Amino acid sequence: MKFVRFIAQNAALANLPKQVERFSRFSPSPLSIKQFLDFGSSNACERTSFVFLRQELPVRLSNIMKEINLLPEKLVTTPSVKMVQSWYIQSLMEILEFLNHNPSDHKVLGDFVDALVSIRNRHNDVVPTMAQGIIEYKETFAQDPVTNQNIQYFLDRFYMSRISIRMLINQHTLVFDGATNPIHPDTIGIIDPHCDVTKVVRDAFQSAKMLCNQYYLSSPDLMLQEINSKNGCNPISIVYVPSHLYHMLFELFKNAMRATIENHESSNTLPPVRCMVSIGAEDMSIKVSDRGGGVPFRRIKKLFSYMYSTAPTPDLGDHTRAPLAGFGYGLPISRLYAKYFQGDLQLYSMEGYGTDAVIHLKALSADSVERLPVYNKTALRNYKVNQKADDWCVPSSEPLDLANYRTPE
Repeated sequence: MKFVRFIAQNAALANLPKQVERFSRFSPSPLSIKQFLDFGSSNACERTSFVFLRQELPVRLSNIMKEINLLPEKLVTTPSVKMVQSWYIQSLMEILEFLNHNPSDHKVLGDFVDALVSIRNRHNDVVPTMAQGIIEYKETFAQDPVTNQNIQYFLDRFYMSRISIRMLINQHTLVFDGATNPIHPDTIGIIDPHCDVTKVVRDAFQSAKMLCNQYYLSSPDLMLQEINSKNGCNPISIVYVPSHLYHMLFELFKNAMRATIENHESSNTLPPVRCMVSIGAEDMSIKVSDRGGGVPFRRIKKLFSYMYSTAPTPDLGDHTRAPLAGFGYGLPISRLYAKYFQGDLQLYSMEGYGTDAVIHLKALSADSVERLPVYNKTALRNYKVNQKADDWCVPSSEPLDLANYRTPE
């Protein structure tokens, strides 16, 4: 029996490139938060979700797997990236096994949930493992702007794809496992139809404050302001994924606290971190403001680069650190969470004073539609871009010495 299973697995692996080619020809089907809610409502049909996912998950996996192969060979062959590739291959093979199964068979539906849970667990460490692959590449090979640009382009798409795949898996497994979340009984999967924004703000701030106290033995306070132009003095709530919002806010508060403390080391008091939450007809925005000295304008873009970090590079085996500390992935991935449902995260800094970080999200669930990468000719061209000569003067790092041009009197 084991031998038969071994033969079947090898046959499936040999056929995998054809399956990747086949499914990568389809574009992913983006869903809105409203559609996610409909899939998970009280009259949701598990068979419908099963039939959709067994087609959609291979499409999303195959699209991004095609892009992995467009990366520089020196990066793809690093041990960490090869490991990530093996996880994606294994996960795709496991989902493809359900293509021809009967959706009316309850055992098939149960096995599918188990397979999705296994896939989710397998991919838990994708972000730090891929980050380790980038570090291995940077330590071994020389860097050039074109390659760095390609890696940045790929990682934005790769991590966005991962967010979307986990969203699909979490919704299906949580909705159809037959259990209710005792802590959040009103959630549908991981979506809260009445997400209390200021509550998530306070939770994220307290977590960042606790971490800050551990490192610095002190922390700034929070000043929170709420402006609800839709319902007056009522608390602001939206249909959203609380864990995504928490992730973004925790990163912003952590950065704001670190900057505030390090910029006021000689002071007896710390200026508070200010947070303003506002909602209108289309957008819900959150602004986090600090007086941490700000960032030079030329460095703002670097803060969203996966190739740049202001903290020491962590060891993957070091579990005492905050999540992703040192990889420089906090802000880039937080921005992806905001962009995932058509929002954004932007930084505005005044060097010598402080920084404003603004999260923009859609106020309406019907407008909150997934932003998904598609493997096509346009994507292919982005990996083949060459460095062109700049058509603007590039200033030297050293001021021009005009004494060299002085004429004798």
